[in-house]
Amino acid sequence: QVELVESGGGSVQAGGSLRLSCALSGYTYSNYWLGWFRQAPGKEREGVASIDSTGRTRYADSVKGRFTISKDNAKNTLYLQMNSLKPEDTATYYCADGERRYWEPSLRASEYRNWGPGTQVTVSS
Repeated sequence: QVELVESGGGSVQAGGSLRLSCALSGYTYSNYWLGWFRQAPGKEREGVASIDSTGRTRYADSVKGRFTISKDNAKNTLYLQMNSLKPEDTATYYCADGERRYWEPSLRASEYRNWGPGTQVTVSS
């Protein structure tokens, strides 16, 4: 049974940093995508960053240059380093996994299968 559990959320002032972690267990994809998504109240869930089993990464334009996705295979943990945070980054952040279907890491929530419960990130101005 696949399980994903996020941690590391919190409250920070604009310009600050946070690192989110996602502990992964039970997934068996050898060819996969792992992604970070976020959802603010009243908004749709949006893809933030993703990484595939080859190590290729992809970022939403709104976070390029500020966020970095990485994976520690030994610890089976996915990370999202978030720097230069802005109030508009405030949201619940989710990690997810899915089977890799094409060469570019996906930022589409519909293409991911398993989700964590989420962790709240609040950025104040």
